[in-house]
Amino acid sequence: MTRDAVLGARRIVVKVGSSSVSGANVGQIDPLVDALVATYQRGVEVVLVSSGAIASAIASLNLDGRPQDLATQQAAAAVGQNVLMWRYQTSLDRYGILAGQVLLTAGDLENPTHRSNAQRAMERLLDLRILPIVNENDTVATQEIRFGDNDRLAALVAELIGADLLVLLSDIDALYTRPPGEPGARPIPYVPFDDDLSGVELGDIGAAGVGTGGAGTKIAAAKHAAATGTPVLLTSTANVALALAGGETGTWFQAQSQAIAE
Repeated sequence: MTRDAVLGARRIVVKVGSSSVSGANVGQIDPLVDALVATYQRGVEVVLVSSGAIASAIASLNLDGRPQDLATQQAAAAVGQNVLMWRYQTSLDRYGILAGQVLLTAGDLENPTHRSNAQRAMERLLDLRILPIVNENDTVATQEIRFGDNDRLAALVAELIGADLLVLLSDIDALYTRPPGEPGARPIPYVPFDDDLSGVELGDIGAAGVGTGGAGTKIAAAKHAAATGTPVLLTSTANVALALAGGETGTWFQAQSQAIAE
């Protein structure tokens, strides 16, 4: 059922975190783009929500790690967003596909006028067969710097454009019953819409130091998207090609509309 839903999706939002596309993992950008383009070439409309602006500036600014003070975080975001988009566009150039940068805040999607403007711009980019790459506007917005890792933003974007599927990527291949590596940890392949996951022991999903998200933010984002009608697949960045090809991987969050239909 989940494989059919992936292959039947005509509009997909994919979210990737900072630790998956920066530092030692910057080499994952090309395989990620390969998977997105393979999906795009099936005629699917694809939107990428990518964290990584601050993390991408660490080397350029000769920082020892992710800055802790807000002003430096904002400055790093301004520098790193340029680096991040250059990396994506350079990879997309191999296919002759143009990226379009969309910087949003969660507040933009809560303000009716800003929301309408964002929706119109996104729809036009998709009409033009441009790959929108969305990120939190960390230079002016502080909420996403402190909380989450664009997981909530990805769910809001999926809702905004009426996506058929949201794919949340991290360093871990699925949601587990407890933090992976701990005794007894088991992957959870399927989450029914009405499952509150009360028995799950949460731990961070993602490498420490550059990202700000964890299992809790991903579950919250998945639940939001599912409640607004978009099913969610949570898996690792390394498995993105398999996931977008309809392979068995990750954790599937059933959408409310799917639950009602059943």
